[in-house]
Amino acid sequence: MPENTPVKRRKFQFFDFIEKPMELFIRICGWSSIIGIATIFVFIFKEAGPMVPRLDWVEFFTSSRWIPNPAPGNPASYGALALIVGTFGTTFIALIIAVPVGLGAAVYIGEFATGKVKETLKVVIELLAAIPSIVWGFIGLMVLGPLVKSIFTAAPGSAWSKIMVTLQLASADGGTTQGTNLLTGGIILALMSVPVIVSLSEDALRAVPDNFREASLALGANTWETVRRVLFPAARNGLLAACLLGMGRAIGETMAVLLATGHSNRIPEALTDPVRTMTATIAAEMGECVQGDDHYRVLFILGIVLFVITCAVNVAGDLIIKGVKKANKA
Repeated sequence: MPENTPVKRRKFQFFDFIEKPMELFIRICGWSSIIGIATIFVFIFKEAGPMVPRLDWVEFFTSSRWIPNPAPGNPASYGALALIVGTFGTTFIALIIAVPVGLGAAVYIGEFATGKVKETLKVVIELLAAIPSIVWGFIGLMVLGPLVKSIFTAAPGSAWSKIMVTLQLASADGGTTQGTNLLTGGIILALMSVPVIVSLSEDALRAVPDNFREASLALGANTWETVRRVLFPAARNGLLAACLLGMGRAIGETMAVLLATGHSNRIPEALTDPVRTMTATIAAEMGECVQGDDHYRVLFILGIVLFVITCAVNVAGDLIIKGVKKANKA
């Protein structure tokens, strides 16, 4: 064969042909999250849009009178204050429990546990994350609820009853009337959020270079001092992201809180009062309303409120992380 004869690239013709389509496909994958969020945003606002100018927004945010199905002498009312309070109340209790427990478990798994103990704990945490939310709801309803009721129920006028009323653990009119309440729902959400916080926090701590640990130990610090003064500051961005994702899990949970909170439309006066959340309201009432009526569209407005809350949490987290990074550079 002459020297100047070009060699045919038959072997690579197929790959040359699909290069451009594959590049387009990869670009679409990269933009898929933005496209998905935009699609969800358009869908929710399309369904809720006709009700936006007709809704009494002052009543919506300041009244707890939620009567979606009107009756003679009892007009329809869409006051979501109790639903918002129930959502934030259960989430707040969940974070109070889940953040210290999750961070402590992540530190133990990443820095103290070794061998089979470490591997066993990792497997158990993954199994906890895999439990369906409806099962957590059953646990709250059948196991945790009666336990909470037995602990916080006391005879009226007794010393324990007075202590519970003083600490806002139970209401003055009879203590804990049922086991499914604000406290039970918060504990269940905490148990559901802990695996997320543990997994992401352990990854953030593991991402800290080993020479940080070695330098701290070489200077005479013990393991706990290394964790507190070296690893936590170095991994705080990842730890904050883990806590925010745990908070997002708690805010968006539906079936567990539907079963564990009592589903009562009221503003709680004590930790053991039943409440109702926005997500549980949407899940319980969406199947009963007529598509296109006011009730149907108000439920989508509740979805918009949840959407705005989660976006605000994510934006706040990004701003905090950026502020921390700037402080570190300075």
